[in-house]
Amino acid sequence: MENSTIGIAQDRPLARLVILAAVALVMAGGALLLEPIAQSQAFHDFAEQRTLLGIPNFGDVVTNIAYFGTAVSGFAFLASRAGRAVLASYEDRLPYIVFFAAVGAISVGSAYYHADPSNQTLLWDRLPMAIAFAAMLAAFVADRISSRAGSLVVLPLAIALGVASLMYWYIGEAAGRGDLRFYFLVQAFAFLLIPLTCVLFRGRNTSGNLVLSILLLYSLGVACEQFDKRIFELLGGTVSGHTIKHILTAAAIYLVIPMLRRSKRGRLHSAGMST
Repeated sequence: MENSTIGIAQDRPLARLVILAAVALVMAGGALLLEPIAQSQAFHDFAEQRTLLGIPNFGDVVTNIAYFGTAVSGFAFLASRAGRAVLASYEDRLPYIVFFAAVGAISVGSAYYHADPSNQTLLWDRLPMAIAFAAMLAAFVADRISSRAGSLVVLPLAIALGVASLMYWYIGEAAGRGDLRFYFLVQAFAFLLIPLTCVLFRGRNTSGNLVLSILLLYSLGVACEQFDKRIFELLGGTVSGHTIKHILTAAAIYLVIPMLRRSKRGRLHSAGMST
């Protein structure tokens, strides 16, 4: 997956761009054809409802520190010599700056939501998530297609789409017609277009192989979320599925850092430091 281009000649980037754009358009068209997806109120009924050390819903709240730690580690890498060597230009760095800032915001927004789960607090959990998905998609476009296009076109457009999708849901929810289709579309863009970009275009700093690990680990976390109460019961009421989801998804996000360290530029920098 790392350097494959599904048989399309390297001197025909337009053909690969058309494929990428066509898939995005089909996904958007599919979302329009779906019935509106309302937010189930049962979503807020999590297994973890214990109050410990004065913190309500303790496990689901405190595990958000994993996102905060990942964000701090990400910014520490960006500020390091290795980070500056890997992401030498502003256009290369900007999506990752936005990404790790969004991850830090997730830690705050998710803790705020889980302390008092409701549609109103859920907005502040999902907003930074949408921005993080948008930033990661932009990072791969910047690395594998065009730095300027990724940072100056895809990044603001994807963020705008993510924020608009949540505003559409939130305002509609208040009117009794909430619709999550376009928020889910933002996530689907990241989950499908990032691997496809890895297949179609060669990368400098991103790893198609590690992307699979990131997506699999993140998907495992989402699966644990779906079995929140069942996992809580199986583990004797100690840890819930949603609590585990926070840990697994934070670990998946953290893998972005070793991905950058192991890039060609990162290996060259490490080799230079060791000589």
